[in-house]
Amino acid sequence: MNDLHIISGQTVALPATAYQARHFIDGVAQDSADGRRSDRISPSHGVVVSQAALGSAVEAEAAIRAARAAFDDGRWSRLSGKARAAVLTRVADLIEANVGTLAVIETLESGKPIAQARGECGGAADLWRYAASLARTSHGDSHNTLGADILAVVLKEPIGVVSIITPWNFPFWILSQKLPFALAAGCTCVVKPSELTPSTTAMLAGMLTEAGLPAGVCNIVLGHGNPVGSLLSGHPDVDMVTFTGSTAVGRTITKVAGDRLKKVALELGGKNPQVIFPNCDLAGAADAVTFGIFFNVGQCCNSSSRIIVHEKIADDFVARVVALSRKVAFGNPLHPDTQVGAIVTPEHRERIDACVRAAVAAGAEVCLGGGSLTVPGLGGQFYQPTVIRGVTPDMAIAREEVFGPVLAVLTFRTPEEAIALANDATYGLSAGIWCDDIHTCLDFGRRVQAGTVWTNTWMDGFPEVTFGGVKQSGQGREIGSYGFDEFLEVKSLVMRIGRTRAPWVNQA
Repeated sequence: MNDLHIISGQTVALPATAYQARHFIDGVAQDSADGRRSDRISPSHGVVVSQAALGSAVEAEAAIRAARAAFDDGRWSRLSGKARAAVLTRVADLIEANVGTLAVIETLESGKPIAQARGECGGAADLWRYAASLARTSHGDSHNTLGADILAVVLKEPIGVVSIITPWNFPFWILSQKLPFALAAGCTCVVKPSELTPSTTAMLAGMLTEAGLPAGVCNIVLGHGNPVGSLLSGHPDVDMVTFTGSTAVGRTITKVAGDRLKKVALELGGKNPQVIFPNCDLAGAADAVTFGIFFNVGQCCNSSSRIIVHEKIADDFVARVVALSRKVAFGNPLHPDTQVGAIVTPEHRERIDACVRAAVAAGAEVCLGGGSLTVPGLGGQFYQPTVIRGVTPDMAIAREEVFGPVLAVLTFRTPEEAIALANDATYGLSAGIWCDDIHTCLDFGRRVQAGTVWTNTWMDGFPEVTFGGVKQSGQGREIGSYGFDEFLEVKSLVMRIGRTRAPWVNQA
């Protein structure tokens, strides 16, 4: 551990007081009816950094009523695409103007490095602008070849009231993968952020008001999954639920929503492979693997948590990754040079460590790390960069999501074996291949079971390119035009425009 790159200093000051996060219901910021609140203790600094209203069924019901009324009276759903786009664009401008404030509180609540928080919050503005463009360009179809007296039009209409439930690992980015697209479609929304990272979502409420979003169109309820999330999933006045989080919770939401045949979109876990062939840019691949496993402390659904390396280069490649991992800057998230910050909770840190211990007990070898990391002045809620080799496909570390800075290394001999190993998982979110042969890349891309496949890169994303998983990584899609379409219902309108319909009843 002594040769790791640890940063203990910081260049951004802690706020003088804890941020006060409140619900936002029918255009009004408010506390809970019973006055209950919850404290968020920073995983990196050990102090209370935010205090949030703790919602109950009272607030959830009120928010759903407000969203239902706002949808049904058409104050948003029947506006022109131009008018909706103007509001979303103003929100994007306000996000960019407040990136500094958003990034500090997100860093303190989540433990992620402030440079990554700035990138996440600032980059989210681009999602809002792209969603605004879709509001103006959305269209249906027409059929004018059905006969001289028939014209049919296929319309796309907003699905209605949408519950949006977001996680703690990318609270502002994932919210922005959902909310602006739902709003662009004309839906009204009720948002529940994670109780661990509520503040950036609460801050957005003021920006929505300033941008001109009508009251009731977007409502925010803070609190726990039970009762708030459960009510948002099963309420009869909610038409759709979109959720990002664990596969276990996703299954529960599907069951609850299924009782009312409610539409559900899920972005869940991943055990994402990168396959490394000998004929590739090994230096670039090693850097991408290091980024892929340690970005956001490995607490990322897209984390490249397992690599499948050709046996001829396995020793050399693992050595490259270990050497790079020692240079990754771990430590104080409020220092701009920090690349890896704190684990979100002590309980999650213990779960990560238990996964590593189980892998060692099963016969795997720890090449680097494998335990908690203490940063001077900040305590021990950090975890060492960890690389584990000698992993076999039957081990839990090769199959289960660790959600931490832990890389599992498997090897292969043939392309067929590589594809089989990549597909040997219950998840199917993302996959990657490093190879200079385009034919091998294309074959892998077509055959691997994943919603996104990267070739000779990792985690490049764009608002235009849709995102989502297969198998137990979820259902439905986010961002891009396909993600936008998730919030729309298709209606066929058939019009007889002539007087030539023959009577069905003989009137003689």
